[in-house]
Amino acid sequence: MGFFAFLILGLIAGAIAKLILPGKQRGGWFVTLLLGVVGAMLGGWLGGLLFNASLDSFFSLSTWVLAVGGSLIVLLIYGLIAGRRSKA
Repeated sequence: MGFFAFLILGLIAGAIAKLILPGKQRGGWFVTLLLGVVGAMLGGWLGGLLFNASLDSFFSLSTWVLAVGGSLIVLLIYGLIAGRRSKA
């Protein structure tokens, strides 16, 4: 998969993850989308490492599940860090 396809996948995965997570997340849409790209990379890396999953196709269900899952993980971690920092 090319760089721009991966970037678009991460942006969409970040938006989907933001819609899935309950409550109000900090950082707004721009930060969420950037974290979605990071999450898609994390999901792809973990999927390849743990499940030997291939991320060759943009329209593959496993690609999307790993990207959204990674985005959820990154958004949850960011929410914990940002929530802790704002209360201090």
